Amino acid sequence: MVDALAPFVTTVTPWIGHVMSLILLLPVASFLILVVFGKKMGERSSYVAISAVAASFLLSIIAVLFVMGGGRAELSFTWLSVGDFHPTFGLLLDPLSAMMLIVVTLVSMLVQIFSVGYMHGDKRIGWFFACLSMFTASMLLVVYSPNFAETYIAWEGVGVFSYLLIGFWFEKRSASQAAKKAFMVTRVGDLGFAIGLILLYVVAGTLDMNKIFGMDLQAPLAALIAILIFCGAVGKSAQFPLHVWLPDAMEGPTPVSALIHAATMVAAGVYLVARSYPLFEMGPVSLEVVAIIGTITAFIAASIALTATDIKRVLAYSTVSQLGYMMMGLGVGAFAAGMFHLFTHAFFKALLFLGAGSVIHAVHSQEIHDMGGLGPRMKITSLTFIIGGLALAGVPPFSGFWSKDEILLGAYTSGHTAIFWVGILTALLTAFYTFRLIFIVFFGKPRGHHVDHVHESPPVMSVPLIILGTLALVAGMVGSPYLGHFFQVFITNSHEVEHANMFVMGLSIAVAITGIFAAWLKYGTRLLPSGVISKDNPIYKLLVNKYYFDELYYYVLIKPTHAIAKYVLSFDQKIIDGAVNGVAWVSTKVGSGLRQIQTGYVQNYALYMLAGLIVLIIWSFKILGVY
Repeated sequence: MVDALAPFVTTVTPWIGHVMSLILLLPVASFLILVVFGKKMGERSSYVAISAVAASFLLSIIAVLFVMGGGRAELSFTWLSVGDFHPTFGLLLDPLSAMMLIVVTLVSMLVQIFSVGYMHGDKRIGWFFACLSMFTASMLLVVYSPNFAETYIAWEGVGVFSYLLIGFWFEKRSASQAAKKAFMVTRVGDLGFAIGLILLYVVAGTLDMNKIFGMDLQAPLAALIAILIFCGAVGKSAQFPLHVWLPDAMEGPTPVSALIHAATMVAAGVYLVARSYPLFEMGPVSLEVVAIIGTITAFIAASIALTATDIKRVLAYSTVSQLGYMMMGLGVGAFAAGMFHLFTHAFFKALLFLGAGSVIHAVHSQEIHDMGGLGPRMKITSLTFIIGGLALAGVPPFSGFWSKDEILLGAYTSGHTAIFWVGILTALLTAFYTFRLIFIVFFGKPRGHHVDHVHESPPVMSVPLIILGTLALVAGMVGSPYLGHFFQVFITNSHEVEHANMFVMGLSIAVAITGIFAAWLKYGTRLLPSGVISKDNPIYKLLVNKYYFDELYYYVLIKPTHAIAKYVLSFDQKIIDGAVNGVAWVSTKVGSGLRQIQTGYVQNYALYMLAGLIVLIIWSFKILGVY
């Protein structure tokens, strides 16, 4: 069991409790203020949102320093009592949550600063920053939660505000459709998550993590519960086969893409598995499932990215692939490596998405073939984007190299040979598609009618790129051998770390360089003929159509569901509503008939009475036997 996640005796220091509370409450307060006054404040809404998340970031640094000094803290109180059910609400501060606090608040702060320039002039900018604030708060609550009930509530909060942000420009049908798709697909995973929590409560009698992790559940039962919980992670972190929503989520504003894809929503699934790791260790089969799903996801997404032509979709599939890498690391037992990759990925992927936003802001197009030759015109954007690309490709000393190498090492030393080699192949594809994107966008001849008017983005957009570029360059060093694997020691509370393996490291570097070189030959020098990859090739068609997952789901799930719904609607309208409406029709007709005798003339009523009296007399004679 990872020492840092083992049950511990809670220590509560008053001042750290206030710090923990403020980190969460400041973005919530920002949301409430902007919901009420955001429309009137307009562009000034950013001041409130950025100030709140910046204060949370500074307080997060204090929280991390507290944990580095050996501190642990948990605030908890009972928020509901129903019979024997007494769920608690609380905030947990330990190495894992402390690391995530830094990642979430820092990336969110930089994304919101970038949004000031990107969203300038939008008529709903106040609502935009309100949603960003609450989205961040929901993720912070996921990070903080010491029990699964609270986690699930925060989990759904992340889902709701991701829906609002993805569909922010709901006037576009594609944006509203993408938001609904994200919401519905992730609900599938959340259903498994909910069933897992119900089963866990039935078995353990509690949803408190500290108590559950101290139990000794039977391996098959623990594995079943862990796999059901993992279903939630499959949805939120876009793992196979529920990965289809994430690329479409690019319809939201680019800062939203950066936030969702870097440090918040998609990271929530990885964090959930990491937080629940002791439960997964009780049922080792569940870890094998995590490793296999992660490996499949990493390879499939990387291969699809080879043919994508929308700059944000290339990065979206890259995110799916890297999330698969993280799951792969957790599944093969490399807990620290998986979390280390989440840490480094947050910075270089936020950098790449914001860099893409800077390019889109300048070119007014997302198609990479409408770009080209942007490097000399957008020097800051191009330089920082290349730094992010080198980190993603896993080239030393950039941050992605150290964390990717740790995952591959974990797969290699744990005996997962097939997973290791698929990971190597995925690393090769990653380097190729990353620099395919870079060479097409920033090098070569200018293309498109906007290119002649391209210029660098304003400082409010370029400064966050510089900060993230610096982090993408140096952040990986905290987990390198040169600093004694500080990150791994901190996150696991253990000095037992994997030592570098020259074979794995050398192979990792070699495939990264090979992928970059191949991309340079194909897209940088044009030495390879343009027809070297025929668009009539079945493999190319398979990749460009994303393995036909959307079509498969449409014909297997969506179309039959629509057909059943249409039949049920017809049955409801003709049978159920028909019966109810039939009774109403009969009552109406009877009432209409009776209404005819209500003429308002006294002589008519006298005639009715006389007729009634005659009928009554005849009936009486019949009873008495008179005739």
